[in-house]
Amino acid sequence: MSRLLFLLLSLCVLPVSGQRFSDFFEDRTLRLDYILAGNSSEQHIYFRQASVTSQWAGRKSRLSEMPLRGNGQLMVSSHATGQLLYVTTFSTLFQEWQATEESTRLPKAFEASFNVPLPLQSVDVSVTLTDFHNRVVGRLTHTIDPADILIRRLSANIPHRYVWTAADTLDLASCIDLAIVAEGYTSAEMPKFYADCQRAVDALFAHEPFTSLKHRFNVVAVAAESADSGPSIPSEGLWRRTPAGTHYDTFYSRRYLMTEDMHRLYDLLSGVPFEHIIVLVNSGVYGGGGIFNQLLVTTSDHATFSQVLVHEFGHSYAGLADEYFYDEQYEESYPADTEPWEPNITTKADFQKKWADLLPDATGRVGLYEGGGNQSKGVWRPSPDCRMRTNESPDFCPVCSRAIVRITDFYTSQ
Repeated sequence: MSRLLFLLLSLCVLPVSGQRFSDFFEDRTLRLDYILAGNSSEQHIYFRQASVTSQWAGRKSRLSEMPLRGNGQLMVSSHATGQLLYVTTFSTLFQEWQATEESTRLPKAFEASFNVPLPLQSVDVSVTLTDFHNRVVGRLTHTIDPADILIRRLSANIPHRYVWTAADTLDLASCIDLAIVAEGYTSAEMPKFYADCQRAVDALFAHEPFTSLKHRFNVVAVAAESADSGPSIPSEGLWRRTPAGTHYDTFYSRRYLMTEDMHRLYDLLSGVPFEHIIVLVNSGVYGGGGIFNQLLVTTSDHATFSQVLVHEFGHSYAGLADEYFYDEQYEESYPADTEPWEPNITTKADFQKKWADLLPDATGRVGLYEGGGNQSKGVWRPSPDCRMRTNESPDFCPVCSRAIVRITDFYTSQ
């Protein structure tokens, strides 16, 4: 282990909450499905349904804390006392779409699903969406009674097996559970899927700091069979029957490969212990994307498979922002008066909360370089190059590495 990485690992242990999981929750998962709808200026949240699945794979400590704010928050509170019991944060495809030109002229609806531990008693669930200025612009609060007869009971219905485990016995409570879902693999192509899963695991753990953190992960492969091989390509008139419904041309961007069928994706994962999702698409065409605490979509056979997978996992797992810039987006995402929640970019609105403690840097690896978050002006990144900037960079910069270590500590500290 390098001296720099050892320093990062040693400095990033965070305090553990004293809240006891068993006082408030069963060791099972409550899945909550929502519809997010609106346009460029309106956000509406609608509850769709609740389901219960087997064991809880998420954290059992620090339940009421959040490591990053994200673009949305889900909070679970005791209905009887109002005590905050659990919180998770996220970003959504809906909020990405709100920054497109289409959202200025057409209202649309998107799906979202979230897992929380199953409460012992009735709870109030509050879902909030925030804008580029960190202001709450959408909120829904509703009550969940775990005894409600309309809560679906779901069990595993897709074959799955571990392709990487952190220990001989699977310790779900102390490890991060990552599910890799097959997309566009027919029954005959399942051997290829498992081989591609192994390539994905090898690629992820070949990059620091994941190499040094690999003992904190379990990775499960979910063999969802597809009627057709490969994903849909609307620009070529190809609509294929696949388990997760991925397609290129998301937001009319040729290489943006994503799914809008989050409820269907979570159905595929019923009974599978997971905290983070990789949808592995059987394709040699470049494409994909990563959304914080939602999912990562990537293709299996493009020449840059390894680099793209690790970059997108930086988004979906650690909430890292892109450090490149094109100035092609319809609306700028980072106004000058607001500090971004992503740990690896800054507008200097509150830089002291970012990597000011790493400056000055005698090695020259950390500084302030203008350009990031798709904006050439008004946003600064910490390093000349990084896995979050180019495919040529071999590793994450020190600031991104520290962010990955910190969020891993948050998930795995008991």
